[in-house]
Amino acid sequence: MAKFGLLGRKLGHSYSPWIHSRLANYEYGLYEVEPQDLEQFLNQTDLDGFNVTIPYKKEIIPFLCGMTETAARLGSVNTVIRTPQGFYGHNTDLDGFLFQIEQSGFDPCEKKALVLGSGGVSPTVCAALEQKGAQVRVLSHKENTPENLPRFADTQLLVNTSPVGMFPKNGEVPVDLNAFPHLECVLDLIFNPFQTALMARARERGLIAKGGISMLVRQGVRACEFFTGQQIDAQLEKQVLEELVQSRRNIVLVGMPGCGKTTLGTALAEFLGREFADTDELICQQAGCSIPQLFQSRGEASFRELEHEVICQTGKRAGLVIATGGGAVTVEKNYEPLAQNGVILFLQRPLEKLAKEGRPLSLAVPAEELYRRRLPLYQRFADVCVPCGDDIAANVRALTEVIHEISCDQRT
Repeated sequence: MAKFGLLGRKLGHSYSPWIHSRLANYEYGLYEVEPQDLEQFLNQTDLDGFNVTIPYKKEIIPFLCGMTETAARLGSVNTVIRTPQGFYGHNTDLDGFLFQIEQSGFDPCEKKALVLGSGGVSPTVCAALEQKGAQVRVLSHKENTPENLPRFADTQLLVNTSPVGMFPKNGEVPVDLNAFPHLECVLDLIFNPFQTALMARARERGLIAKGGISMLVRQGVRACEFFTGQQIDAQLEKQVLEELVQSRRNIVLVGMPGCGKTTLGTALAEFLGREFADTDELICQQAGCSIPQLFQSRGEASFRELEHEVICQTGKRAGLVIATGGGAVTVEKNYEPLAQNGVILFLQRPLEKLAKEGRPLSLAVPAEELYRRRLPLYQRFADVCVPCGDDIAANVRALTEVIHEISCDQRT
């Protein structure tokens, strides 16, 4: 069997093996190599070809026997094929980013574009934008200062090629969008998380925002075509993209205390073959006591801060079923970490069916009043509201149907 893989320095976040396993029948592994070991790796590897990521897209060029005109022009290689003469370089990032632009629905022609970051993939992004007719400027990491930003106030399209906001440093933003009053669209090459904090800020302003997952799949498709010499069907590419998002997207359950989020979440996770995470349980583990005890000893404000920390930790992960506490929606800053990788479902259950044992606020405040206060918040957080009855199996089926109906474009 042919052997391919991904060469880079840190690859723990990579989805490439999953993508290539769906595209063709060959072995595909991850190869983490330190800079001082790059030459030795290339001399000793038995791979038939490989993809290249940070930090080796430029560094690998001296070791190649040749490269395509596109790769040479861009000075960047991300796909390598073994030939009788040696390793030959290609660039599939250009096609990948052009596909990301297409998926966003935004036309860059004659727009003033600002590219954040001058490393690795930045020249490729600039070339794609120029090909689309945009007016391109680049803001390097060193130049990205509050004093410099007013020079780019007329920016209409912002493209982030930097790693700021990428897992595990979710929540960071490379620039304040308030500096760009004419901004219309944000494209972020980061694909983990699906929705970066930068994208979230853009969407809060009603702007177009698109993440890097579509670029990742398209460049993988093009690499696979070089590996196999066979063209990938467009329908297969679409299917791989949708399956990747579905499999890695968290399913987040919100709803009233006692509505069955834990019971239903456990059953749903088992049905889907996923890991289940209950934020209330994780809070108890960190605090070393029950939630009623935590409320009594530290008060609600302290509990909410700990809850937010747990939500941030859990929301970074992917492919989970997550049950949240009934009051998680009362803290607005909980929304972004839950939404970054997740689809949020509001479980609606008749008030008379709600369990109350061990729930401090639901015992202190009548269910009707608590529901009146929180309903707008559940609706604000939720992508979909799902009525739930007593039949757990029926509820699982209903949730599964809803999940599959939600487009893979949701926050990607």
